Amino acid sequence: MRAPGVTTADIPAARRSIPAHHVLAVVLGNGLEFYDFLCYAIFAVYIGKAYFPPGDASISLLLSLATFGIGFVTRPIGGIVLGSLGDRIGRKPAMLISFALMGAGMLGVALTPGYAAIGIAAPILLVFFRLIQGFALGGEVGPTTAYLIEAAPPERRGFYGSMQYASQDTAVLIASGVGVLMAGTLSHAMLENWGWRFAFLAGVVIVPFGILIRRSLPETLHAADDAALAPDATLGKLTLAARIRPYLRVLICGLLLLAATTIANYVLDYMATYSLVDLHLPAGIAFGVTMVTSLVEVIFEPISGLLSDRFGRKPVMMFPTLLMLLSILPAFWLISHYPSQLVLYSLMGFLALLLALGSPPIIIALTESLPARIRSGAVATVYAFAISVFGGSTQFVITWLIRITGDPLAPAWYWTAACLVGVAVMFLLPESAPRKTGR
Repeated sequence: MRAPGVTTADIPAARRSIPAHHVLAVVLGNGLEFYDFLCYAIFAVYIGKAYFPPGDASISLLLSLATFGIGFVTRPIGGIVLGSLGDRIGRKPAMLISFALMGAGMLGVALTPGYAAIGIAAPILLVFFRLIQGFALGGEVGPTTAYLIEAAPPERRGFYGSMQYASQDTAVLIASGVGVLMAGTLSHAMLENWGWRFAFLAGVVIVPFGILIRRSLPETLHAADDAALAPDATLGKLTLAARIRPYLRVLICGLLLLAATTIANYVLDYMATYSLVDLHLPAGIAFGVTMVTSLVEVIFEPISGLLSDRFGRKPVMMFPTLLMLLSILPAFWLISHYPSQLVLYSLMGFLALLLALGSPPIIIALTESLPARIRSGAVATVYAFAISVFGGSTQFVITWLIRITGDPLAPAWYWTAACLVGVAVMFLLPESAPRKTGR
């Protein structure tokens, strides 16, 4: 996947590992993204009732979900703007800006008065804050992934890079726990009137601490002891499009692979709805599947990073993905024919394990395969487009496929198709792990 002339030597070899609290500060924003994502999904019914005109509850829910989807629109813009900023002035400033904007968006959603208090201004403000969040989240992944890879010792880049994915699933677990805790301790009326806002405020609380820690981070882009990262005046004057043009093959491969893993993750997220609506399982079992799959991924994603450092990026992404390709349809067939908590949790947990092992090396390999001066912007843009197009549409596509075909295996067919594309692209990738390349 590496373009001619680009080597992992462009990534600085850190003199020593960055402290653990610095790693935490870097991945905090990425985790906050998924915390916000799941909180909005969990409390969508209450958000719809708070911000939209009273009347048909289903219409309010649809408007709430549509507003959630609006956040995907500005992600690519944020990826281009903030990611490119990370290449021009440094990873650290870009990470500070994205984190601050993210916190502002969450605070706005939590504190904006409802429709009953300020009328039509309520949904307008909600849309505005969701657009801010989408912009910030679009620009978060590129600078942070570049930073982790650049700050890590060469033999530990896979492990450091895998923290991005682990932080996402940790946040999903926390958001699920917050939802369960609030539903168990607050009455329905309390939850509807004000309780749901505290889930967002809980996320906002960590923002100042995250900003303080991020301000203390050393910069990795213009490291004085690494000539490969010295600013290139000519390159700096080019637009992002001009800078990434020589690496289109790399980026197309990265986009297709990230699209495949995005679809897989969003199918797993959809399993709670699928279990309720199509398998007719109790709500407690249905909602528990998200926590099971997230827990499995949190455990095995760092292991994937370590394995990719030892055996290389390519084998660690390929073998689990090939096994997943062969397992998706049989797993869904068993779940649809023998729906139960044991069958659902064990089979979805197994697929989540394979996804957790195969996913982290993808974004690590993409990041390693790009030169430092376009790394942040290119990774941010590709990731944001993958999430916006495929993450924003997967659950709608699955629901539509089930309704028009009547086939309960529709999610499996869609996931299998994405997985097949991913496997095909993986065969085009050269190895990028320093232990295997000698660079």
